[in-house]
Amino acid sequence: MKALIETIVSPLVDYPEDIVVTEKEEDHKIVYHLTVNPDDVGKVIGKNGRIAKAIRTVVYAAGSDTKKRIYLDIM
Repeated sequence: MKALIETIVSPLVDYPEDIVVTEKEEDHKIVYHLTVNPDDVGKVIGKNGRIAKAIRTVVYAAGSDTKKRIYLDIM
């Protein structure tokens, strides 16, 4: 899942080397924290959060085969 997130985000940003995806697994959920360069945060979130919503939709669909709920935090 980390590779999928990096693949989706890297064409959107100016500093792809600053992309960091960390995973935190809990009882009933898996949380992925996406961190990008501060100059690229707006590009990843998009106008009115549209790009962030689209990224989350793809990630949630890709993780639908797991029993745990998946969350994506963008920082």
